[in-house]
Amino acid sequence: MAMKMFCIIGDERIFRSKSPAMFSAVMKRVGIKGVYTPFKVKPQEIAQGMQSLRALNIDGANIAVPYKEAVIPYLDILSEGANIIGAINTIVLNNNEMKGYNTNAIGFMDTLEDVGFNVAGKSAIVFGAGGASKAVVFILNWLRAENIIVTGRNQEKISKVVNRINGQAELLESIADQPISANILINATSVSDPDEAPELAAMVSRLDLRDCELVIDLNYGRNNNFWKAMAAAKGIRFIDGLSILANQARRCFKLWTRLDVEPREFIKALE
Repeated sequence: MAMKMFCIIGDERIFRSKSPAMFSAVMKRVGIKGVYTPFKVKPQEIAQGMQSLRALNIDGANIAVPYKEAVIPYLDILSEGANIIGAINTIVLNNNEMKGYNTNAIGFMDTLEDVGFNVAGKSAIVFGAGGASKAVVFILNWLRAENIIVTGRNQEKISKVVNRINGQAELLESIADQPISANILINATSVSDPDEAPELAAMVSRLDLRDCELVIDLNYGRNNNFWKAMAAAKGIRFIDGLSILANQARRCFKLWTRLDVEPREFIKALE
């Protein structure tokens, strides 16, 4: 069997990613000879970075924050879901054709199923307006959530998300000290530690959440997590991004290798 080559592309945060260790361990377990490498790419070098995937004969790539939208112009084709969402996290290279997928969306849906949370007819609030937010809003809409609030600091960005998919845009300042009725809260920003965003952490601790049953943070690996602290203080169930990472990784791996490996294998590899 030929050696498989995979990578993940991002900014300097890429070296904190658990993906290389996770995919490497899973490849070893299932008997695939392969390498999975992190590549740090500067924003002004995205075009060259994407061209390099072809030149280096990479079999598949993951795209991390903050390039999930920026890479799209350099792809040949998008999956139907990725096209609607307008953000990707997975690339499959086949005969020099690069196709983009969004397994973040499906991984999020799988996780909701795993924890037995039915979104239909419920209300949601999503923090953030990047690629991850679009994937989450797409799935909430797909699963027939009744009401989706998308919130962030930038009116233009949050409006783009709701105009593209669905929901209502609310600036962070406007929800800060208002009662919020939401059955599920999702953090789709890249911050979870108070040191990363002291103002947001303070605001989240003050949130007046009504009827909330579940808080999901798409991030993982933060020792000090203000979303988790807020959920604990209010007695709300909390899950971080590890199970979503495992579920979306399983979907990536299947696209790259056609092998369907149980999500628990990815969780085991992360542990």
